[in-house]
Amino acid sequence: MNGERVRGVVLHLSAALILTSGAVWWWQAAPGTPADERMLTWRLSAEQLLPDSGEQQMTRTVALPYGDDHEAVAEVGSGKFLVSVVCAGQDGSRVRVSLGRGETGRGMRCSGARTPEVFSVGLSRELHLRVNVEEAGPVVFRYALQRLEW
Repeated sequence: MNGERVRGVVLHLSAALILTSGAVWWWQAAPGTPADERMLTWRLSAEQLLPDSGEQQMTRTVALPYGDDHEAVAEVGSGKFLVSVVCAGQDGSRVRVSLGRGETGRGMRCSGARTPEVFSVGLSRELHLRVNVEEAGPVVFRYALQRLEW
């Protein structure tokens, strides 16, 4: 009788453990918060304004909250490059883009009628691109790098 009691306790504990494990798995496997529709719209807008092309060495799209700083560092080798940047966000949103640590950068609107900002730079080894969301974030920022000459 004692052996049956032990088996019953083990069976009940095993069932409780399986039930608890299943509940934990169910809780963690639940989908996260739904994506902000505005962010999806802004991402599509930035990608349409600055589409991928076979000539680009690198492209990237990042979502940035208000007040955030984002720095991209990429080994690109030396040469002359064309850097294109664009952002999309709510009314009044702005970012400041700079290509170096000591540079103050250039302000850009992220709402209304926008076109990509394009400028050429000479790089010796690395690209340092810094973006700061100045006003009314979040925003979606997209940049592309194209080699002009070796």
